[in-house]
Formats: sequence, structure tokens, C-alpha cells
Amino acid sequence: MFGISSLGWVHTLGSLPAIPVAVYMFARYGRIVPRSIPGAVYFFAMLIGSLTVFLVAHQKASYIIGVAAILLLIFGYGVGRLPIPGRISVYAETFSLTLTVFVLMVPTVTETLKRVPDGHPLVTNLKSPLLVGAQGVLVLGLVLGLIAQSYYLRGKPQAFRSTQA
Repeated sequence: MFGISSLGWVHTLGSLPAIPVAVYMFARYGRIVPRSIPGAVYFFAMLIGSLTVFLVAHQKASYIIGVAAILLLIFGYGVGRLPIPGRISVYAETFSLTLTVFVLMVPTVTETLKRVPDGHPLVTNLKSPLLVGAQGVLVLGLVLGLIAQSYYLRGKPQAFRSTQA
């Protein structure tokens, strides 16, 4: 179904929970909160997706996205544990984890449009106006999201005392 191998389904279904969990945390907390139950679910789903991409990828860009996702994920979940004074660690944590969502959504949208509906996909090449527009919306969402998070964090000094949800 959809031209996805068994290992591809492991990759897809393993990383899929990261999307609704990210939406939930953005809506509830304005960011990905690493030291929370949803944050743990997000971490493991992203880790599964990031690691298995190397087994299912067919394009060089997929490997770059996988490495970027792993590095951003490790940095985002680790920077809050470092003894960095002031607000910088929360900003770094927030922005790097927001970037992981972007790195997840670009290939998710691309692959979905290239595979759905089964047998007659909406997009047949990477220069399709629909795909380019969808990716543009993701970039715009990233930029606006990072700006909104900056304002949110600036107005929430308690966020810097504890990153617990």
C-alpha cells in the first residue's frame, strides 16, 4: 500500500506520534517541553523516525535531514540540563526543538503528497506548484512560530526558572 516497504511502515508509524504530540505541546505550552510526558513521547517518536530514515531513504537529502533531526533533538533535549545561566538555554532548547518539528514536517508533507491518493498521487515531481506551495507554508509557519515563541518566552519569566510542564 502506497508503495511503502515493511521497514518504511516501521519508520512512518514510529515517527507519526511526534506530529500530534508536537501540535498538543505547541497549543498548550507554546513550545516542545522536553521534561514532560508528551516531551518523552515526542523524543522517542522523533528518535525512531530519525534513525530509521537511514534504512529507508533513497535520496541524499534524506540522510542530511536525518542527521539534522538527530543533532537538533540531542541538542534540544540536552541544552536545558547544562549549567547555562540566564535565558539562553531555554531559547536554544525551544528553537532547536521547533526546528525538529520543521525537519519532520518537510519530508512528511512531501512524501504524503507524492503517495496520496494511492496510485494517483497529488504530486509527481518535486517542482510541483502544490508541493512548493506546501513547503513554503511550512517555512512561513517556522518563521512566524519562532517569532511567536520569542515573544512568548520573553513574556514568561517563569519559563526560565523551570522547563517542567
